[in-house]
Amino acid sequence: MSAYWWKSFAEDEDRPEKPRRYGVTEMRGPHFSLLSQNVLEDIFASTGQFVDGLKFSGGSYSLMPKTFIREVTDLAHQHDIYVSTGDWAEHLLRKGPTAFKEYVEECKQLGFDAVELNVGSLGVPEETLLRFVRLIKSGGLKANPQFAVNFNRSDIPVGGDKAFGAYIAPRPRSSEYVEDVDLLIRRAERCLEAGADMIMIDADDVCKHADSLRSDIIAKVIGRLGLESTMFEASNPRAAEWFIKQYGPRVNLFVDHSQVMDLECLRGSNLGKNHASVLGSSYFLF
Repeated sequence: MSAYWWKSFAEDEDRPEKPRRYGVTEMRGPHFSLLSQNVLEDIFASTGQFVDGLKFSGGSYSLMPKTFIREVTDLAHQHDIYVSTGDWAEHLLRKGPTAFKEYVEECKQLGFDAVELNVGSLGVPEETLLRFVRLIKSGGLKANPQFAVNFNRSDIPVGGDKAFGAYIAPRPRSSEYVEDVDLLIRRAERCLEAGADMIMIDADDVCKHADSLRSDIIAKVIGRLGLESTMFEASNPRAAEWFIKQYGPRVNLFVDHSQVMDLECLRGSNLGKNHASVLGSSYFLF
């Protein structure tokens, strides 16, 4: 990391060189915005040392030519970056039991390294989920089950400044529910026992309100599964900063491509939360 003169880490906080087991940064690929191969090449050339994985979110690759997908996966591998499918496997269930095996084989042919399983969208019995994990592993790919943490939105504190003693009307209870976190963790543990490589946690709502509401959920997940086995989707910079402040640079995070350098600055002990004053918003040209 000596090539980056502005960046220094305390020896006991720095992450190892790639491939890393912790402090992993997975980057969102084409989904909300269309990234050309040239743009990805620029990102990898400038920040590839800090990017561990590339995810095709939302099944975006299903709309792309196979030749383009192969070019992207080859480009990522040149920079020691693994490529994940994102959540898409659930759309194959209606095609029959053999479709999933064919899907895994095709993913390997296209150069993918990991298959993500959206547990909530799959909606299959636990034993079937574990069978999918083993099938992915037997196909020579990494298996990354994704779990979501849900809770009732009426539990979220009302934002804004309120005069002391002012009456705040209670929010009506919604149809959403508080996730049984212990059940989620038990299923995740069984996935790890079956060979899963990383447990993805879609905790977007929890992250947005973690300071005031459900940081206990995050603490319980990390306490039971460990930092190395979990990756949290931090869809906004505030969430990423919260994770780094609470759990240090070794936490695994999934972020948008525009947040890669920002996140790396957050991981560094010399810049901390003042990274914006060093880079500035004009830094991100892609």
